[in-house]
Amino acid sequence: MIQVYCGEGKGKTTAALGQLLRMNGWGKECVFCQFMKGNDTGELHSLALLPGVRILRSEKNFGFYSSMSEEEKKELTEIHNRLLAELLAIQAEGKAAMIVLDEITYPVKYNLIDQKRLRLFLKRAGEKNGQEIILTGREPADFLVECADYITEMKCIRHPYQKNIAARKGIEY
Repeated sequence: MIQVYCGEGKGKTTAALGQLLRMNGWGKECVFCQFMKGNDTGELHSLALLPGVRILRSEKNFGFYSSMSEEEKKELTEIHNRLLAELLAIQAEGKAAMIVLDEITYPVKYNLIDQKRLRLFLKRAGEKNGQEIILTGREPADFLVECADYITEMKCIRHPYQKNIAARKGIEY
């Protein structure tokens, strides 16, 4: 099935990681593919210690979309499309019980990924028995919502950022 964790609130990636941890705890292979992010985060260190978990992501941090040059956007699109090609190959193998596409809504929104191939990936996911796909990010495109079996929206009631408190190591990253 396909799960979507979306919304303005904190916890989308955390929820996806919880699902991945649960699946991996049953000895199942999992893939954590992160889009848009290239910075170091605590969860990457933990995931790297788990047998049967594969991490795919950009090794380069591009920062926020609004601060990227056209050349950086092109480079990031190439990276995202390489990640997607790798995901399609992993999906075809059928070994991964769960594949997380963390922050996938942003490359869709900003046209930084081949959406036709992403739709193919999601279509195939719907046809594969026992393969769970998790999508995270804000404002999912209509086609991401339409293909989902589960949708959970995180709503921000209060956040330290509203008090000008910066992201904290171990909490936000």
